[in-house]
Amino acid sequence: MDANDSRQFDLYPIDQRRLTTLCGQFDENLKQVERRLQVSISRRGHHFRVQGATENVAAATEVVRHMYRETEATEDLTPDTVHLYIRETGFERLPEEVPFDGAVTIIKTPKLTAKPRGANQQRYVHNIRTHDINFGIGPAGTGKTWLAVACAVEALKDEQVKRILLVRPAVEAGEKLGFLPGDLAQKVDPYLRPLYDALYEMLGFEHVTRLIEKSVIEIAPLAFMRGRTLNNSFIILDESQNTTREQMKMFLTRIGFGSTAVITGDTTQIDLPRGQNSGLIHAATVLNNVAGISFIRFESKDVVRHPLVQRIVEAYGAINDGNDRNGSDER
Repeated sequence: MDANDSRQFDLYPIDQRRLTTLCGQFDENLKQVERRLQVSISRRGHHFRVQGATENVAAATEVVRHMYRETEATEDLTPDTVHLYIRETGFERLPEEVPFDGAVTIIKTPKLTAKPRGANQQRYVHNIRTHDINFGIGPAGTGKTWLAVACAVEALKDEQVKRILLVRPAVEAGEKLGFLPGDLAQKVDPYLRPLYDALYEMLGFEHVTRLIEKSVIEIAPLAFMRGRTLNNSFIILDESQNTTREQMKMFLTRIGFGSTAVITGDTTQIDLPRGQNSGLIHAATVLNNVAGISFIRFESKDVVRHPLVQRIVEAYGAINDGNDRNGSDER
């Protein structure tokens, strides 16, 4: 960000309650202004300093002043309200692309430190940290879901988000499971078990249990997302190859302010009924060139499980390639 202008100002009357409301929890309101207007905001008490491009600094200053006037009548500035003020300036932009420079990165969680392996995994983590919506597409064993959960846990630990939502479509993997006993949560648990396992590995069983009880971590089937707006959240949609076009669009339009979404899937393992098109394949075509959305396509060489897994993926890939050349529609 080019800090070619700087403006300092004070907010009056001095009122600690109003200043707290203005900034939001963990300064989330100021961070939203920074992200959307591409400026830097620092403050000491009622004294503020804004840095950035000249027009953006002027816009951000007016937004902060407007927000402070609003705090006289309210004790809560929602992300939606802040967004409206920003939109009114006419200067809102998506964050600029941050190119991947090949630097080795690590992910720190309470129970372990993870180091992504290979260029694709490194680029995948970089994209998750710099984009609001990210797709990770590729075969089993490439670390798509595990790395996404690690990034979510790290973001929660660093107070970049308030909660984690782990979502999967409840589609049976090629076999009919019949009647499942228990309440709704118990019925969908088997579909979400890989996500639980990753959380236990990074946070520990007891810590995960407490966070679920407090709704800091929410694990839910995709159908539960309809009608919701998810702000300040890290959302992972796993096994997204089993979404329909309508479900994928519904999920992507749930994303709110201050949120990061990661969509993972393997287009060679689609369990939808024959005749239904995969929402993941459709989204990868429709959104491939949309600014602010990242795509990483993993290959068999990125598999990090048992060496035989890579050979299995390659063997099945060779068969699928042959079917494609012969005009087969078999999945």
